[in-house]
Amino acid sequence: MNVRDSEHIIAELKDENYKLTDDITQADLILINTCSVREKPVHKLFSEIGGFEKNKKVGAKIGVLGCTASHLGKDIIKRAPYVDFVLGARNTSKIKQALKTTKFVSTDINYDDSEYAFKEFRSSPYKAFVNITIGCDKKCTYCIVPQTRGDEISIPLNLILAEVEKAAKNGAKEIFLLGQNVNNYGRRFSNSHEKVDFSDLLNRVSGISGVERIRFTSPHPLHMDDKFLDTFVNNPKICKSMHMPLQSGSSEILKAMKRGYTKEWFLDRALKLRKLCPEVSISTDIIVAYPGESDEDFADTMDVIEQVKFEQIFSFKFSPRPLTFAANLEMIDDEIASKRLTTLQNRHNEILDEIMSAQMGKTHSVYFEELRADGMVGGRSFSNFSVMVKGSEELLGTTRDVIITQPKRMALIGELV
Repeated sequence: MNVRDSEHIIAELKDENYKLTDDITQADLILINTCSVREKPVHKLFSEIGGFEKNKKVGAKIGVLGCTASHLGKDIIKRAPYVDFVLGARNTSKIKQALKTTKFVSTDINYDDSEYAFKEFRSSPYKAFVNITIGCDKKCTYCIVPQTRGDEISIPLNLILAEVEKAAKNGAKEIFLLGQNVNNYGRRFSNSHEKVDFSDLLNRVSGISGVERIRFTSPHPLHMDDKFLDTFVNNPKICKSMHMPLQSGSSEILKAMKRGYTKEWFLDRALKLRKLCPEVSISTDIIVAYPGESDEDFADTMDVIEQVKFEQIFSFKFSPRPLTFAANLEMIDDEIASKRLTTLQNRHNEILDEIMSAQMGKTHSVYFEELRADGMVGGRSFSNFSVMVKGSEELLGTTRDVIITQPKRMALIGELV
């Protein structure tokens, strides 16, 4: 989402005669797009700002954008007076106004630019990120996102389809749909629009000429109904990788987190998906040591890992965030939290080694999109494995069959068939 927000801002600044540079000493404008989901990026922000202030040329402006901008607002300028403007995550369409207004601060999380047609810029010609919703209506007790990105609003279908058509005409064969809870698409629009749900949207996008692959993130387990799973399985353009944010395997902790589903519901959806689509890869997010998590609760999480055998897990210790209910709860001892995280990650590494080793000798259809070091070209398989082969830029933007010759934990090395 931050990548796409950054692309929107770069596109808007083209009208102001800006162009990108990798040399900070040449920059007239330095923009920092921030995240506030966890505590570490917030601390990093101010050290980054200080470094930019020391190295920038005289007269260069610094702007802070994104979720931490929404959260801290004017306090950013108080702590770092050399910041010229602050633009919250729901206010990216105001970038030109920010540039022209001294010490501009706009952090309105209810500002609605869902029908604003941003100008066109893509950081990759091979893949297009496309926002389909903004904001989040969920009230998860640990999550700051509703306080930084506001209520959920769906972007009108006609704007999404027009953006996809333009991207496809410009050569993007893979479309990546973005939203906090993508499979809740269509629940609320700013104005009266055609009634569609996420499954309908997926089918409409897949019908656009030039679109070969569709990915999306993040769906919410609560909204994984049978229609959605059937569309995912049976639409041949939808890549067979699903992100299913578990957060905890304990129904009691899930209830405390206000996630809206149980361990049993999550397992039902995940295992049904495995049955209907054996080639699917499933990734997840897990928080260990949420306040009140017992050894039995953690064991439930490990049980889900054993049953689903996720291809990828993004796992963290609970990090209390301001403006959230859980920030006021008593934290679990850090030694216990660290031990649980290590236990989880070590076991998942064992599972991952088994999954990757099983790819030896298999053939994957890979869409190549970036040059890597040492003469390698990287891409993604249809089920989202990272795959690399020896090659050159001629492979970029092409889909080729690759036989795996060297499976590694983080990537598969192969040869073109």
